[in-house]
Amino acid sequence: QVQLVESGGGLVQAGGSLRLSCAASGRTFSTSDMGWFRQAPGKEREFVAGIPWSSLHTYYADSVKGRFTISRDNAKNTVYLQMNSLKPEDTAVYYCAANANGSGIVVVTAARGYAYWGQGTQVTVSS
Repeated sequence: QVQLVESGGGLVQAGGSLRLSCAASGRTFSTSDMGWFRQAPGKEREFVAGIPWSSLHTYYADSVKGRFTISRDNAKNTVYLQMNSLKPEDTAVYYCAANANGSGIVVVTAARGYAYWGQGTQVTVSS
């Protein structure tokens, strides 16, 4: 089992940056594929970025490609999301998720593929 706690959200002006962190506890983090999702009011939860436990590749939604970077430190049981050039449309609650049955090569982009979720952290981008 994996417990996840996100941090780093906040209020930022358009064009600014934030770095989200997701601290994991449990023995399976280093063999779990990890994802970041977000959910804006009135919208469905959507995939933002993912990284397999091997860190061989990273995956991004088209809307954030070139602006966001996902990384992980298995020694610290932490996954990060560096968000640059933020836009008002990035405003949402951001969730960290773990797939303990991932392939370690290609991440699942559907929310139902992740069994473990954090409580979320609010990101608000003002125009």
